[in-house]
Amino acid sequence: MGEKRVVPQPLKKLLDWDAVMTDKFVKFVDKKHGPLSKYKGTLKGLEYSCHGIPWLIGTATFIFLLQDSSIRQLLVNIFIALILDIVVVAVVKAITRRRRPLANKDEEMFAAMMVDKYSFPSGHSTRAVMLSFLLPMQYDLFLPFSMALVAWGGAVCISRVLLHRHHILDVAGGVAIGFIQAVVVSALWLSEESAAGVVNFFLDETQVGASYDV
Repeated sequence: MGEKRVVPQPLKKLLDWDAVMTDKFVKFVDKKHGPLSKYKGTLKGLEYSCHGIPWLIGTATFIFLLQDSSIRQLLVNIFIALILDIVVVAVVKAITRRRRPLANKDEEMFAAMMVDKYSFPSGHSTRAVMLSFLLPMQYDLFLPFSMALVAWGGAVCISRVLLHRHHILDVAGGVAIGFIQAVVVSALWLSEESAAGVVNFFLDETQVGASYDV
């Protein structure tokens, strides 16, 4: 067995402070606007709305179902962004290995589909912020729609704390990472031709595989 990792004292103090402040924030909201149990359905809905698996499956499915080149371009770039997000979050969590809040209940985490037990950063927060900023960066969206996207992203982030899924710093780190990812994907945004080439590559590979099965 490997040795237990020793957390530096300054970092431990910061993490302990974060845990205390997170608990105080949830109790404050519960007292001011609660009980939070009244909003459980809304909070869970926000959790489901940014779950990675439906986003990946849905995006991949529509890439091959829809024929419009501009929509395919959007979906291919979103799919790449989602893959980037999964890789970055997995690597950072593997490095930090911070545990989730003690109040978190594993039996209620269907929406999180826990493939890990680590808390920093919040994957929902990275994904929500990345998506809510990426689209306005690439498209001249109707202002109220852009504002609604940002509001959704912010609501998802807050819900992570109120559901006891993450500490405040987990979410803050997720916001920062999500914004950086949005900037990176926006800078590397594939053109319609490049996106079509990616789709055709996989279609050709599928057809070749099918021909060998006959």
